[in-house]
Amino acid sequence: MTKITMAGKVLIIGAGGVGSVVAHKCAQVPGVFSGIMLASRTVSKCERIKAEIRKRYGREIDTAKVDANDVAQLVALIKRFNPQLVVNVALPYQDLAIMDACLEAGVNYLDTANYEPPDVAHFEYRWQWAYQEKFRQKGLMAVLGCGFDPGVSNVFCAYSQKHLFDEINYIDILDCNAGNHGHPFATNFNPEINIREVTQVVRYWENGQWIERPPILDPTSVHFSFNYPVVGEKESYLLYHEELESLVRNIRGLKRIRFWMTFSENYLTHLRVLQNVGMTRIDEVEYNGTKVVPIKFLKQLLPDPATLGTNYVGKTVIGNILSGMKDGKSKSVYIYNVCDHEESYKEVGAQAVSYTTGVPAMIGAMLMLNGSWRGSGVFNVEQLDPDPFMDALNKYGLPWKPVDFDSRLPE
Repeated sequence: MTKITMAGKVLIIGAGGVGSVVAHKCAQVPGVFSGIMLASRTVSKCERIKAEIRKRYGREIDTAKVDANDVAQLVALIKRFNPQLVVNVALPYQDLAIMDACLEAGVNYLDTANYEPPDVAHFEYRWQWAYQEKFRQKGLMAVLGCGFDPGVSNVFCAYSQKHLFDEINYIDILDCNAGNHGHPFATNFNPEINIREVTQVVRYWENGQWIERPPILDPTSVHFSFNYPVVGEKESYLLYHEELESLVRNIRGLKRIRFWMTFSENYLTHLRVLQNVGMTRIDEVEYNGTKVVPIKFLKQLLPDPATLGTNYVGKTVIGNILSGMKDGKSKSVYIYNVCDHEESYKEVGAQAVSYTTGVPAMIGAMLMLNGSWRGSGVFNVEQLDPDPFMDALNKYGLPWKPVDFDSRLPE
């Protein structure tokens, strides 16, 4: 039987921008999260977040130092704190180690991003899906990709499949950040992970097969201008994103699914230069007798995404356009959320990109603890009941809006 209770303790691993949001949002719901521990390799980050939570809510959380690559350390920490759930918002490289530790310690697991090997810029779910039987046999639940995209984007699909369509044929996920952080160049989440993601070959799924297109930095990349709610026209680039892989398996009648993300010309120009001079390389180079990975060095030079919120203005607009059949008639719906950088910072001290990832992670954790989401094995979020999640989005800071969609998208 899966270990789930009406309330319990949560261990959050990772104290970056997203980890801070998860900790803040969990602290807002003491009736569900009776105890909170925030753990990181850099314990000073945990202590700073602990002080912020004490100031905002008068609530104490625990902190700990841990190396998320070290299964033995993780197991020892889990057994010491004895949580009902581990929320992994560390690096994607560390997913498997944390899942191994959860299995050994007998605790449920949730993350926001799928595993990626450190030496190859490639991410997919097969490594984590391979844990299905291990978690099932132990009666434990692992929920994968519970951020916004993946996460909310998957739930929008599940909700639409349950309530709005008899059959969904086309899905386009559109992610727009129309904010301005005031820096010449910065990434909104971990620079190393972000740059590895956006420099890869693009893929989308159509008529039963994966189709490749050039990376966004290529002059022949696929992009178009979309009129987003509230923020207006923004150039949107075809990009591969991990939720496509699971949604292809779980949405009935699907003929095509694509992912689009906005990038400013300034961002693309900086990234092209960095790529051209070799700063986005993930292999080691030798400098003065020392082995250096260029992208890791670049990460040290760029602003920490957790610090961007101070002067961030503007909004994010993220949503799904879904087309299919209902009662024998064709229909198209656009479900989206608008999140304000300044409002996010006022509430939890973080910019909206961290906020839109951290809030869904808290909601998923809450649903696992209160029993709304139950099961043994490994799950992507669209396999679970979308209704309590959709209700919680409206309650905890990410309200969504469905509208009929009658414009055209690129073929």
